[in-house]
Amino acid sequence: MKRSILFILLACTALFVLTTASAFAQDKTQITVKDTTVNNGVILVNVHESGKALELQCNESAPHCAAPRAGTYWMIRLPKNHGLYDCVNVDLYTQSETEGQETVIGEYCINEK
Repeated sequence: MKRSILFILLACTALFVLTTASAFAQDKTQITVKDTTVNNGVILVNVHESGKALELQCNESAPHCAAPRAGTYWMIRLPKNHGLYDCVNVDLYTQSETEGQETVIGEYCINEK
C-alpha cells in the first residue's frame, strides 16, 4: 500500500514538473524592467514588453512579491483564475543562460498603461 501511494505521488510530481517546464517554454515572453517603486506597501514595476509599456503590481506583504532591479526577465501570464490577485496574474523569472535554471522573482498583477 505504501509503495502504491509513493508511486502515485512521484507520478503526480513528475507530471507537475513536466507541465510547468512545458508551459514555461511555450508561454514566456521577454520583458525589460525599467524601474521599481514602493508606494504604501504596493510594489510598482514599470516594464516594456515588445515596446509596449506595462505596470506590474504586488503587495509588499505577499509571500511572492519582490522589487526587481532594472534588467531583462522572463514573464509568464497565468491562466484565468490562477494566482494571488483578482486580475491577470503573471510570474516573473530571472533569465539564465542554462535552460531550466530560471528562478522565480515573484507573482504580480499586470496593468496595461
